[in-house]
Amino acid sequence: QVQLVESGGGLVQAGGSLRLSCAASGRFNMGWFRQSPGNEREFVAGISRTGASTYYADSVKGRFTISRDIAKNTVYLQMNSLRPEDTAVYYCAANNYVSSTYSNNYNYWGQGTQVTVSP
Repeated sequence: QVQLVESGGGLVQAGGSLRLSCAASGRFNMGWFRQSPGNEREFVAGISRTGASTYYADSVKGRFTISRDIAKNTVYLQMNSLRPEDTAVYYCAANNYVSSTYSNNYNYWGQGTQVTVSP
């Protein structure tokens, strides 16, 4: 049974920073997605099993950084220069077979963590 446990969400002012963590029960290709009320879930960032490849949505490039600690089976999302439009529930996701920006390619999901950015 694959388990993903997210932490690190919260309330921050615009321009501030937060770091999200996702502890996994193994090593997988990992992605971060987010969903705000009335919107579809969207891709934010992804990282390959080895950590050699990372990729980002255009809306977060230069502000967010995804990384992983292989020894801890933990993936991080460092979010800087946060904006009110970054407000959403953030989910980490995992799969065994492909690095992808598409949510349909991920078969394991965390419970989500709320990130709220005030103006």
